[in-house]
Amino acid sequence: MPTYEYEHEGDGCEFGKVFQVDQLISEDALKVCPSCGQPVERLIGPTFISKPTSDSSLRDKGFAKLVKRDKGVYENVTAMDGESRYWHADKPETMPNIQKRISD
Repeated sequence: MPTYEYEHEGDGCEFGKVFQVDQLISEDALKVCPSCGQPVERLIGPTFISKPTSDSSLRDKGFAKLVKRDKGVYENVTAMDGESRYWHADKPETMPNIQKRISD
């Protein structure tokens, strides 16, 4: 659920001059502060999207990156402990262990 920033048009209240609200994308922007009822305006802020830049950061985030090396042969450049470095399409035991990478 996205977090939106709002600014009071007046002096603010217990929420402060600028406050944050978690809202569904489908919800309309607030027109008044939920605490004091003063008019508010939604601010447009920077968007930060972090993307992994290296194979090791991909691995640390739980991704598997396979690079084709030959017909039916892929190198697992993000291999974790106990995983085969090469995946052979006709050998299921060499496939990356996805369950090991998934965490809740």
